[in-house]
Amino acid sequence: MHKALGPGLLETVYEIVLAHELSRRGLHVDRQVPVSIEYDGIRFDEGFRADMIVENKVILELKSVEKVTAQRIRSRSRPTFALQATNRDTSSILGKL
Repeated sequence: MHKALGPGLLETVYEIVLAHELSRRGLHVDRQVPVSIEYDGIRFDEGFRADMIVENKVILELKSVEKVTAQRIRSRSRPTFALQATNRDTSSILGKL
């Protein structure tokens, strides 16, 4: 996908194309999904907005950068609080990370 489109486009463009490619492969994809969180006994309906949720199990947060460096890969290669904050079944995902 990136080879076909090239660098420098807005994140939204890559998101649309990735959603299309995943859907073509038979996966269910929701885009720009509000995810609620609970803090101090209060529910916030839109704690954050997930770029994509695939098969109601995997949250994808996309970032568009000019150049991928080893530092950037290291800082993005671990599970995030976002997975743990959803009401979706993430136990099987977190167990594999």
